[in-house]
Amino acid sequence: MAQTIAPPATGAVTPAPLPLKALAPWALFFGVLMLVLLYFIGAEQGATSLLSGTDVHEWVHDGRHLLGFPCH
Repeated sequence: MAQTIAPPATGAVTPAPLPLKALAPWALFFGVLMLVLLYFIGAEQGATSLLSGTDVHEWVHDGRHLLGFPCH
């Protein structure tokens, strides 16, 4: 049995499509932010360490174990 889809009721609001040009800067921003976070959680305090000391390691220690990165 075929079903038909009723058209929207009069006065119904339909969202406007979001253009890709408006979305691209936000996608780039969050992509770079995620890469920076991944670096600090996964690689800081190793051979590619940017900061001296163990502060960053201690701040992200539980996150390292949660994501499966070895740190000991």
